[in-house]
Amino acid sequence: MLIIPAIDLLNGKAVRLKQGDMDDFTVYYDNPLDAAKMFADMGVKRLHIVDLDGAKSGETTNFDLIESIVSKVDMDIEVGGGIRNMERLDAYFNIGVKYGILGTVVVKDPKFVIEAMKKYPCRIILGVDSKDGCVATEGWYEASTLTAVELINSYKGYVAESVIYTDIMRDGMLSGINIEATLNLAENIDYPVIASGGLKDVSDIKALQGKKGILGAITGKAFYEGKIDLKEALKLQK
Repeated sequence: MLIIPAIDLLNGKAVRLKQGDMDDFTVYYDNPLDAAKMFADMGVKRLHIVDLDGAKSGETTNFDLIESIVSKVDMDIEVGGGIRNMERLDAYFNIGVKYGILGTVVVKDPKFVIEAMKKYPCRIILGVDSKDGCVATEGWYEASTLTAVELINSYKGYVAESVIYTDIMRDGMLSGINIEATLNLAENIDYPVIASGGLKDVSDIKALQGKKGILGAITGKAFYEGKIDLKEALKLQK
């Protein structure tokens, strides 16, 4: 099971949001590269980066920063936030990003998602953000009527590396991952699941460890606020 630290980029800084609210955030690193280097030194295998500016605007305002991180740390890096066309996806892969996370387009542009899955088998991650049981899009600003299981199963038969499942109402709240919903998704789809949103401490990791279909868990605020000892958590990967 992978333990995956998160760096969320907003205005060039490493931040964490509360419940997906772009106006309610805490800055943890003025230079996100410092955070990335710290994670690499700890032995992290995979790093989760989200371009929050890109998720909201669709623009690549943090592209150069992401390129700098990719070039200076030795980790598999997954990037999401505003990837809505092949040109953007190609650009990230061309600078060394290992996995591309597709979010809003998974709901709104399945044709592009399928094209991406065909072009880059095993390098596409489907990002599902859930609010009150339904999928949310556009940087969490819009809600749909689809459940996560319904949405992901619409891509059955195509190859993806994994699915990241985030419970928005728990994200940044340190209230604990939605274990029940995460396991339900993992049991009812054909892709491995990475849990996200609200991880509070190592007990969340242990609750998911060894469960069918669980690939990993993303930690953000729990690490930055000292609620989880990342070095100890990383030992659970072995």
